[in-house]
Amino acid sequence: MTKQLKICVACSPGGHFVQAKQLAPAYEKHDHFFFTFSGRMAEELRKTSRVRSIPNIVRHNPLSWIIGLFLSAYIAFADKPDVVITTGAGVVVFFCLFAKMCGAKLIFLESMAKVNRPTLTARLLYPFSDMFLVQWPTLLKYFPRAKFLGRLF
Repeated sequence: MTKQLKICVACSPGGHFVQAKQLAPAYEKHDHFFFTFSGRMAEELRKTSRVRSIPNIVRHNPLSWIIGLFLSAYIAFADKPDVVITTGAGVVVFFCLFAKMCGAKLIFLESMAKVNRPTLTARLLYPFSDMFLVQWPTLLKYFPRAKFLGRLF
């Protein structure tokens, strides 16, 4: 019997979550869970899905980085996903790195809103990604290993 793939869908709320939901055919038939930051979206999502959440990591709040670092490590090592599919943003960086340390494959989809310049999250996770997708061909100059397969709608 083949082991079922465990997939984590890591994203922040808003547009990142909308794009992650558009990828549902890639993960919904597998054992999957969402990783995001705590809040209304996480609570709503918990009604129908398994969710792991942490407080938001705020760029100019070092304490939030420390808390996010430890909680992300705990969740990654406890849940050990086989694959992480992420659309960003910042809250996912530590988690993706720890999941990668646990042997997970990392699939990153850059935001559709980024036409000319990449996000900070994309620049941080690109070197660790097993598959890196952009939605605009103009971003291929920043990410030579990336694939442009079109845009999600």
